Order: sequence, then C-alpha cells, then structure tokens
Amino acid sequence: MSNSDTLARLAAVIESRKVANGGDPEKSYVARLLHKGPDAFLKKIGEEATETVMAAKDLDHGGDKTKLVGEVADLWFHSMIALAHYGLKPADVVNELARREGLSGLEEKALRKAVDRERLGE
Repeated sequence: MSNSDTLARLAAVIESRKVANGGDPEKSYVARLLHKGPDAFLKKIGEEATETVMAAKDLDHGGDKTKLVGEVADLWFHSMIALAHYGLKPADVVNELARREGLSGLEEKALRKAVDRERLGE
C-alpha cells in the first residue's frame, strides 16, 4: 500500500468522525475538535507547528530524529482535520504539490503573487 493510501484511509476516518456523520464528541478526539470548531483545531495546528520547530532545533544539538517525525505527524494529522472541516482532502494538497513540481520556488512564488494580484484586480 502506498503512503497516499494511508492518507486517504486516515482522511476517511476523520470524515467519519464529523458529528454529521455520527461522530461522538464524547468518545472521539477528532469529533470533539470538529465539534468545537475551527478555533480548537487551528489552535492545535499552531501548537504542533511550534513543537515541530522545537524538535527540529533540538536536532542541531543532538536531539532525536524520531521526535521530529512524531511532531510532523501530529502537525499533518491536525492539518488533515482542518482540511476535512473545509471539505478538502489530502489528495488536494498532493495535487498542489504535484502542480508545483518542476517549478523553482522563486518561479512558483512569483506565479502565486501574479495570480493573487489578478484576483484582487490590481
């Protein structure tokens, strides 16, 4: 099984935890976060992002690589909850990464800025 299969399976579990799909906030951490709304899961994303940065900085001083992997996993997981809330899937992110593949970071950033300016009518 591929990694995208793992992401798709996890996304399906998160989707099933939505209260509208029978998720019980009393029995499921994901259902509880989704039930509390964006402030709850966005706060968790911020916390996990900070913990990811701290774990990476620790690696510069002999820290454990598995700690960084665990923190990134937590960050991805909570980001997947946000995606589900907004009707998106991990495949949407993978497709965006594929779209950017082959573009230099500077080209991609310039293209994004041009699209944003066009959208804002500048």
